[in-house]
Amino acid sequence: MKAQYSIRHTLVRTCVVAVALAAFGVNAAAQKDEHWIATWAASPQAARITLRFPQPPSAPGAPAPPPRPLFPPPPPFEDQTVRMIVRASVGGDRVRVQLSNAFGAAGLRIGAAHIALRDKDSGIVPGSDRPLMFSGQSSALIPAGAEILSDPVDLHVTPLAYLTVSVYVPGHVEEPTYHLSGLHTTYISGPGDFTGAASIQATRTSQSWYFLSGIDVLAPAKTNVIVAFGDSITDGATSTPDTDSSWPSVLAQRLLEDKKSDDKWAVVNEGISGNRLLNGGMGAAALARYDRDVLDQPGVKWVIVMLGINDIGLGSMPGTAPEDSATAEDLIAGQKQLIDRAHVRGIRVIGATLTPYVGATYASEDGEAKREALNEWIRTGGAYDAVIDFDKVVQDPSNPKQILPSFNLTDHLHPDDAGYKAMANSIDLSIFNAKPKISPAAH
Repeated sequence: MKAQYSIRHTLVRTCVVAVALAAFGVNAAAQKDEHWIATWAASPQAARITLRFPQPPSAPGAPAPPPRPLFPPPPPFEDQTVRMIVRASVGGDRVRVQLSNAFGAAGLRIGAAHIALRDKDSGIVPGSDRPLMFSGQSSALIPAGAEILSDPVDLHVTPLAYLTVSVYVPGHVEEPTYHLSGLHTTYISGPGDFTGAASIQATRTSQSWYFLSGIDVLAPAKTNVIVAFGDSITDGATSTPDTDSSWPSVLAQRLLEDKKSDDKWAVVNEGISGNRLLNGGMGAAALARYDRDVLDQPGVKWVIVMLGINDIGLGSMPGTAPEDSATAEDLIAGQKQLIDRAHVRGIRVIGATLTPYVGATYASEDGEAKREALNEWIRTGGAYDAVIDFDKVVQDPSNPKQILPSFNLTDHLHPDDAGYKAMANSIDLSIFNAKPKISPAAH
């Protein structure tokens, strides 16, 4: 009897182990075939944006004036729900959300958060609402300076789908971490938790995103991420709101429609309007935010760098503080740092030339000389894995130092929708399938 029991026990145990190993094999295969990637992201900014403007010469020994707010900070939140609209670049069947308190002065209490497919305006597609949990809890406390990821939820997201993310913050939030130029209508409620509501009865709207810094999807292994890293021209400034007309948005659509590659590419926009490579002010300096906004993005394989025009423009104005004045050599050194830090992570880097700006408020002959020197290095220096020559795309052939009049709105700096589309359409999509280093001269 004992021998019979022993044989039966051994067989049962063997079957259990076999089933467990089979399950492990299935899970391992699933993990091998899918991975988390960023499908949308936005760079966090401090609510109180300050920037040192050039000042007229002061008396010897007089203290420099303190930085002053460039934009008024957004109104505080007081027991309110904010519903934001974003567009995914690639799809998947599981999603997770990243919320940020990167610039908060104190811990941020998230009372509730939901994600859903967007219908129209602030409305959601019936049946698509998903409450978000954070380590199994429906609420969370984000420490000052920190970010948190939600637990994954099942939600079928198609490529280029519009999503709503709703966040309820109980109590008082004086200066929220946000992204100023969201270029999508955000709906802010009166008092109360409306995260699961079919639509939001907004007491006010804005064009900013609050607390939200990323959305990831579980995607096939051959899907990876391109990060567009830059200033207002990457952020999409002066493009038509609610139309996704920035060049990274147009690039995402082109890549989705590309039939020549088996690989799929998400494009996330980590531009900040007014951002500089070497100094803060409008957001942290690019060198300071690089790890968080670019290198730590899940699935990133390429980064497109377009930075330096604000360093040049502000740094060339009369009365600029010495620490705000950058030479072309300073900017080249800064871009080399971005390249080297990406290469350490196995990430390839594309350099984008700076577009024309003569006629802009902060344009100068000295600044134009710096821009041309930096562009020449980007094209011929050999440091980048590839080059995109945006300068040649939008310049006026009859006056290459200026933006083409048909692409210019009013400021001689930012393209309109047509200009952004031309920039995106100029990008050779085969770049992203290249494995060895690409000579800039080839592009």
